[in-house]
Amino acid sequence: MTDGTELIQMDLGADHQDIRDGVQKVCADFPLEYWQEKDEAAEYPTEFVNAMTEAGYLGALIPEEYGGAGLPIRAGSVILEEIHASGCSAAACHAQMYIMGTVLRHGSEEQKRKYLPGIADGSIRLQAFGVSEPTSGTDTTQLKTRAVRQGDHYVINGQKIWTSRAKQSDLMLLLCRTTPLDEVEKRTDGLSTILVDMREAVGNGMEIQGIPTMINHNTNSVFFDDLKVPVENLIGEEGKGFRYILDGMNAERVLVASESLGDGRWFTEKAVAYANEREVFGAPIGANQGIQFPIARHYASLKAAELMVRQAAAMFDAGQPCGAEANMAKMLASEAAWELGDACMQTYGGFAFAKEYHIERKWREARLYKIAPISTNLILAFVAQHVLGMPRSY
Repeated sequence: MTDGTELIQMDLGADHQDIRDGVQKVCADFPLEYWQEKDEAAEYPTEFVNAMTEAGYLGALIPEEYGGAGLPIRAGSVILEEIHASGCSAAACHAQMYIMGTVLRHGSEEQKRKYLPGIADGSIRLQAFGVSEPTSGTDTTQLKTRAVRQGDHYVINGQKIWTSRAKQSDLMLLLCRTTPLDEVEKRTDGLSTILVDMREAVGNGMEIQGIPTMINHNTNSVFFDDLKVPVENLIGEEGKGFRYILDGMNAERVLVASESLGDGRWFTEKAVAYANEREVFGAPIGANQGIQFPIARHYASLKAAELMVRQAAAMFDAGQPCGAEANMAKMLASEAAWELGDACMQTYGGFAFAKEYHIERKWREARLYKIAPISTNLILAFVAQHVLGMPRSY
């Protein structure tokens, strides 16, 4: 290429068909009624997570030398897309696929050998990501959780919020400040990533409190009160954790965007089927442009988002910077899924509110991804500043 960058190739169509077929087979054992029951009881879908683990899908992105399948992120993208296209939800376990990336890319060889094989086979669950705090939100550099070294341990104090799956995880990847903000040259300095063994920590300096939410997302507040963590649990160099976290967020964006693609496919299938079979005034409602056009328009947006997801994944796998592409993929996919969910709701009319059709549950779940793991406004601010060269707005 004229700019000297490596040629990147993207597969189009239903790539990784063997993986798609395998995921669909697992999901077939977990019908919509299963998810409705879990939603109403606010229960963790343990059976589904175990099935995905046993099938090897949650260790797909871990290299073979550490017990995983060694697949590219595009394969992970396909796994999560198919889960959601089947009407299931990967939110209970998707973090097992991407949080480990910080250990893989920045951990010591000893840490990789100690943790990655267990994460790959599911005997160790690394699904908790301790970043957000009540007072700082997405302004990560302002977080208050402190880790102070005392001999061969760090002593940690503070609070995290929106820490999903904390009660179901064995390990947490914690971002905390090891150097006070007023003692660093750049506000992104002085932050460190530390692996916390929650099996030992709960009741010994760590407390977890669930947060009831509009969807069954198993999220929590986590409190640290003089929690002691061995120094050898530090990932990489002290004070450089912010960079490590950013490095892993591109993978997170691509994978979460893929879930939205699956949601969009599910909404489209349901809306089209119902529009074709439902008759009012002597004809299928799908014959009306008021029904047709929203579904068609937002399906086109979904297909456009899919191309951006594929581009971001291809760039990630090629080792190229893909922050802009990963963020735009997440934004476009989440918005397309939400709009298709709304069109599906409108197509079903009053029946969309009946739980037996499962539309309302998926509609609620799809809305989350316009906010998490990063809001649309922050993505727009990122694109404006770092892609278009406009002044910083925050």
